Amino acid sequence: MIIELKKFGTTLTSREEGREALAAFQPSLNNIPDGEPVEIIFTGVNTFSPSWGDEFLAPLIKQFGDRLIFVDTKNLSVIATLDMLEKIHDIRFIKKEKVT
Repeated sequence: MIIELKKFGTTLTSREEGREALAAFQPSLNNIPDGEPVEIIFTGVNTFSPSWGDEFLAPLIKQFGDRLIFVDTKNLSVIATLDMLEKIHDIRFIKKEKVT
């Protein structure tokens, strides 16, 4: 499955908005077959805060583990937030540059 974060906006900053985005998308997440990778696409996201990222991504990390792949993470805001979330959750995200 591919999740394009820009569908939630180009400025992803608050915890509340992160929770709401996850709640809105949860029905689609429940239908992902076991073993299928989940690609989070950051293309088009200008601002990505640790608060929004923690509310949206932390549950996905728990649900999908190493099947979660982050794509197009070159934006400085995205880089800083993902680095922080890796430290907070003591994990390493899988990152790649192009959508498959």
